Amino acid sequence: MKRALYITLNEVRLYLQDKGDLAFSLLLPIVTFALIYGAFGGRTLFEATARVVDEDGGAYATALVQRLDAADGISIETLTSSQAEDKLDRSDVLLVLYIPAGFSESLLSGGKSQLVFKQRGNGGQEGQILASIVRGVAEDMNQEFQVRADVAQNVEGKGVPEERIGVAVEKYLEEERQQPFVGVAEELVGGSADVINQYLPGIVTMYVLFALSLSARVIVEERRKGTLERLLTTRLSTGELFFGKFLAAVARGFVQTLILLGLSYAVFQMFTPLTFLESLLIILIFTAACSALGLIVASIARSEDAANWIGVVFTMFMVMLGGTFFQVTEDSILHTMGRVSINTYANDALRKVIAEGASLGDITIPLVVLGGVAVVGLIISRLVFRAVPGGK
Repeated sequence: MKRALYITLNEVRLYLQDKGDLAFSLLLPIVTFALIYGAFGGRTLFEATARVVDEDGGAYATALVQRLDAADGISIETLTSSQAEDKLDRSDVLLVLYIPAGFSESLLSGGKSQLVFKQRGNGGQEGQILASIVRGVAEDMNQEFQVRADVAQNVEGKGVPEERIGVAVEKYLEEERQQPFVGVAEELVGGSADVINQYLPGIVTMYVLFALSLSARVIVEERRKGTLERLLTTRLSTGELFFGKFLAAVARGFVQTLILLGLSYAVFQMFTPLTFLESLLIILIFTAACSALGLIVASIARSEDAANWIGVVFTMFMVMLGGTFFQVTEDSILHTMGRVSINTYANDALRKVIAEGASLGDITIPLVVLGGVAVVGLIISRLVFRAVPGGK
């Protein structure tokens, strides 16, 4: 066993010194997750810039712009009238909101005022959505003016100061905004609102499996070149060579994951110390299962290309059925097929620990399955392992 550990330490040292290997196993997962987080990380469904020409500058015009700016996904770009005309003429923008002069003064005096949209064609899809949002904000202001007018009319002649009416109405309107009688709730179907919890476990397990599967190519190459045979001319036995390669694969995958999860811990603050250690234990068992399967591939493949293709196809099969990039519904055929993917159990266990704070006792089944795959895979891989072509 001591000689097997020497092989393990040497393989890990070579892995850490190989810049290409490190780039593949560390930078690629980080880049992949960054792209997914950039594409799906925001919770706002619609984002747009509203171009506004404020020719009024009064209190109500300012309030309107502030409410638009406070809407989710909406940013404000203030333009002069000439700038807006130029942009519309060049089709740089398709819709501009004009707040006419006298807007606030008219509303203060109890009169009516009107907002103006200037647009090219139908304003585009974004412009149409923006126009709807503006109309919604304007309608809210209309309702507030109507409430004030109704209250003022009801207390007319009772000596209630107008300022007091305004304060009282604003108080109750604010209470209604905070706790509306009719609210709108979001219910997520078929996914997770937290991109980190949804995708990070799958990306980590995908690249661990991918790297360990591809390491089978290296073993096939060493066997073809006679490197493994030369090692057996020393006091190293076939069993020690086998376990050295197995432990080296486990150590490599564990080191890779330790760095990735450590970076996630530092950047996203998504772990507690306990869940971090639990996640490392899950990955350790998962890595052992992957290493055993990788040794089976290395033993049955007759060429480097064969080992490469078997590893890639096997990895992608496990990844897709394991729900790495999408959530598989329980009543679907994919969910049933996904039971044969070791990624399914690893991803489920990691998500429960990271997102739900589950303990190891809550993920017993996934851990038992992964451990069983590791043990059975290790037995099979030892039976079929060959250090010399056609030999033992």
